Amino acid sequence: MKTAEKSLDILLKTMQPIHNPGEFVFCTCKELTAINSLDVISIFKEQEGYTVILKKDKADQLLLSYSFIASWITLKVHSSLEAVGFTAAFSNVLASAGISCNVVAACYHDHIFVKSADTKKAMDLLNSFSEIQTK
Repeated sequence: MKTAEKSLDILLKTMQPIHNPGEFVFCTCKELTAINSLDVISIFKEQEGYTVILKKDKADQLLLSYSFIASWITLKVHSSLEAVGFTAAFSNVLASAGISCNVVAACYHDHIFVKSADTKKAMDLLNSFSEIQTK
């Protein structure tokens, strides 16, 4: 298995954002019994209940409420959970353009959820930012 990257310089040059098709939502649940684990993108247990990320159409089928419809962008680089400054760098680029981002760091990649209407702009900004780093 390839070692996860820690170097901020390399991470920024090789982040390779990929847009995962579909619309995704963040829902809250007190229990998970009605949700098939195969439909879940992510689950996080909080004191108030579970935050579940899943496709919008699945949330609609389950009659789950949500307020934020997002696009899902994966940064293809295998980033280390110990990398310092990576999330701050790409989130600052998005923030400076008025784009809210919700980040999930997993063992292999960082995943960014942005408002669906901001998908193209976010992808363009992330790609441009990465290209600038290679110069």
